[in-house]
Amino acid sequence: MSVLEKGGNAFDAAAAAGFVLQVVEPHFNGLGGDVPILSYRAATDRVQVVCGQGPTPRTATIDGIRRLGLNQIPGSGLLPAVVPGAFGAWMRMLTEHGTLPLSEILDYAIGYAETGFPLPTGAAEAIEVMAPLFETEWLESGRVYLPNGRSPAAGSRFRNPALAETYKRLLREATAASGGREAQIAAAEKAFYRGFVAEAVDTFVSTTEVLDSTGRRHKGILTGQDMADWQATVEESAHIRYGDCTVHKPGPWSQSPVFLQQLALLEGFDLRGMGLNSAEYIHTVAECAKLAFADREAWYGDPDHSDVPLDILLSPAYTAERRELVGAKAATALRPGSPGGRRPHVPEYVADPVPPEREHWMSQIRNGLPTVVRATRARTDTCTIVVADRFGNMVAAVPSGGWLKSSPVIPGTGISLGTRAQTMTLEEGHPNSFGPWRRPRTTLSPSLVMRDGKPILAFGTPGGDRQDQWTLEFFLAVVEFGLDLQSATETLAFHTDHFAASFTPHESRPRVLTVERNCDPEVIEELRTRGHEVETAAEFSLGKVCAVGADPGDDLLLAAASPRGRQTYAMAR
Repeated sequence: MSVLEKGGNAFDAAAAAGFVLQVVEPHFNGLGGDVPILSYRAATDRVQVVCGQGPTPRTATIDGIRRLGLNQIPGSGLLPAVVPGAFGAWMRMLTEHGTLPLSEILDYAIGYAETGFPLPTGAAEAIEVMAPLFETEWLESGRVYLPNGRSPAAGSRFRNPALAETYKRLLREATAASGGREAQIAAAEKAFYRGFVAEAVDTFVSTTEVLDSTGRRHKGILTGQDMADWQATVEESAHIRYGDCTVHKPGPWSQSPVFLQQLALLEGFDLRGMGLNSAEYIHTVAECAKLAFADREAWYGDPDHSDVPLDILLSPAYTAERRELVGAKAATALRPGSPGGRRPHVPEYVADPVPPEREHWMSQIRNGLPTVVRATRARTDTCTIVVADRFGNMVAAVPSGGWLKSSPVIPGTGISLGTRAQTMTLEEGHPNSFGPWRRPRTTLSPSLVMRDGKPILAFGTPGGDRQDQWTLEFFLAVVEFGLDLQSATETLAFHTDHFAASFTPHESRPRVLTVERNCDPEVIEELRTRGHEVETAAEFSLGKVCAVGADPGDDLLLAAASPRGRQTYAMAR
C-alpha cells in the first residue's frame, strides 16, 4: 500500500510485497524460490504470464538419479534444486511494467531483514522442529535461523542480516550501473544470476554433500552456468470463457489449467439449482476435480519439451465426453482421458526405503511440503499477492520455493534453494519427466478474470495441489451464487486428494473428501452414502484465498482475504 500511495503501480507494489514475503515468511518462500506472475496491463490491454519457474540443471538425467539408488527425487536437500526463478521473474516484470527505481522496491525487504519483524507462528514452529538438523548438519541454516544458538519464539523480533546484505549488495551493484531504471534492474539481475549469488551457489552445491530426505548425503547438480543461462520468459495465458467471463491461468508447466478444465466440466451442470454447498454441489465439484487432476497427472508438463495437448483438453467435444463420467457415486479409480485418441501415461511412484528416524526432523524433510506437518493442523504452504491499482492494472502472483525446510542456506547469502524438481517423475517419456533444462510442473496457480475486456478479479491461495480446488470454490461462490468477495473467501472449503500429490513422497488418498467441520451434518452423511470417504478438518482451516477486484460501473477497487490462518490481509483505498 505504501508503494501505491507513493505513486507506484500494481507491478511495483506486487514486487515490493514479494520481496518482503521472502523475509517475513521464510517457511513458505524465499529469494531462492520461484513464482508465476499473471497480470493485466491497462496501457497495452494485454494479459500475460511471467514464468518464474526455473528449470532443472542442464546435466539432469533420470539415470543420474537412478544410479544413486533412488526411486524418487528427494523432497529436500540439493539434488532437487532448480534454477531460482523468483528474482528474475520480478525483475522481468519490473523492467516491462514497473515505474519506480529498484531501491524503492527493495527498501522494504531490506528494512525487515535488517531491523527485524515479529516471527510468524508457523515459521517459529518450523525452526523449532528443524533446529537439531540446523545444529548438526545444515550449519549455515543454524547461523541464520537460530540466533544465539536457540530457536526464536513466535512473535519475537527476528532479523536475517545475511539476507539483508544480499539484497543490499544487489542494490549496490544496481545503483553503480550507468543508465536509467531499466539498466539498474538489469545490473541487479546480472549480479544475481552471473555474479556473486551464482558464484556462491556454484561453490556450495559443487563441493558440499548435504544430508537430505533419503537419510544420506548428496551433492547437487545445479551450477552457476545454469543460472547464467536462464532468463524469465513472458508467455500468453491459457484461458477459456465461463459465462460472461474469460478466465486466465498460466500454462501446463504449472497445474493451473486444471482450474480451466474443472470450469469447462462444471459449465454443463446446474450449480445454482443444486445450491451452494449442498451434497449434490460438493459431489459434482469434487468429481470434476478428480477428472481434471487425472488429466494433470497424465498430460501436464513443460510444453517446450513435451507435446501437451492443452487445446484438446479444453475443447468442448473432449469436455463433453469427460463430463459423462460424472455419476451419482464417487469415482474410485483415477481416470485420465485420451485426448485425440492418445494413450494416457500416469506415472507410478515407488517409495524409497525409509531411513531411521534419528530425529523428528527426518520425518519432516521426507515430506517435500514447506511447512512442518502436524496431525492437528491442515497442511498449507506458499504465499499469494494480488494487487489492483487506480490505473486499471491487476497482478496476481503465487511465490513459493526456497523455504527454510527445503535445503540448507547457501553460506553468506541467507538464501535456500528451491526443490521443485521433486515434483517430476523418473519415468521416461512422461511430459513431466526429469531431464535437462525442463521446468518442473509446479503447483503455483494465480488466476485473473476479465469481463467485457476489463479485469474484474484476481486471486490465489497457498495450498499446493489444493490451490485450484479452493480457489475454484471461491470463484464459483462469486460468479454462480453472487457472493461478495469477502463472503466468498469465507464460504465452506473442501478438497479431494484422489490423485498423487506433487510433493515427495507423492501419496494419494483415493475417494477421500475433506470438508471443513462446519459443513451441514446431513450433507456429510449424504456424501458418505454416495461413496465418499469424508474426513473433516477444523472450521476455517482449508486455504487462505486472497482476492482483488474492480467494479467498473461504480469505479471501485475491491479487496478480500480469508480469515483462515489469521495471516492474510486485505487493504483497499
